[in-house]
Amino acid sequence: MYNFDFPGADREMDRFIAEHPTDPLGQTFRAAAYLFRELDRLSILEAEFFASDKKIADKKKLSPDLPLKARFLAAIEESKVKAEARLAADANDKSALFALCLDAGLVSDYTALIEKRQLGSLSYARQSHAYALRLLKLDAGFADAYLTTGITEYLLGSVPFFVRWFVRFDEAEGSKTVGVDRLKMVVAKGKYLGPFAKILLVIVDIREKRPLDAEARLMELSRDFPENPLFQREIQKLRPRMK
Repeated sequence: MYNFDFPGADREMDRFIAEHPTDPLGQTFRAAAYLFRELDRLSILEAEFFASDKKIADKKKLSPDLPLKARFLAAIEESKVKAEARLAADANDKSALFALCLDAGLVSDYTALIEKRQLGSLSYARQSHAYALRLLKLDAGFADAYLTTGITEYLLGSVPFFVRWFVRFDEAEGSKTVGVDRLKMVVAKGKYLGPFAKILLVIVDIREKRPLDAEARLMELSRDFPENPLFQREIQKLRPRMK
């Protein structure tokens, strides 16, 4: 998926789901690949999209791929059914909690970035955050779960205080520094989400006017995922900012 080889990602998910039919993460990661595919098609993954709050909040209608949206939502639903079945048998099933955390986060992203319903995405973001907290209380070393809490910290830390007063998340300080530290932890220790955390850190670097740091992370991503053309394109866009 990180190489943007989406047909290859589909084949990997087919294999994983066949080998682990009760594991909800297979459908979760399938939904993630669908979302990445749509974000790439709509040029939403480009760093300049996230560098400007106006672009994120712009209500200009996009043209979603409706058949792909249907497959995305079907994968999310199947993952949720499997996760809830596992939690019914074991309330501390970490794989199920992680799947539900990611499922809610993926729907939140789709709602905010593609459907342009930022307020509508908040309930899903809170669900994702709550599942991440529940998982981390069971296992503080579950590094990938810190992606969700890290994003929450950074985003809350980026908005004015009066907004944070109304948009509350449990056990979140609204600290950009804490958010960045948690994303770095995912890069260093995450099993699945390290590359995605690094992509988010690139966006943070660009927003915080640190083009050299952004370039260094993009060079690492391009080295690790040479088939992905996005990273090289973003490096070329950064070069003029470093003069």
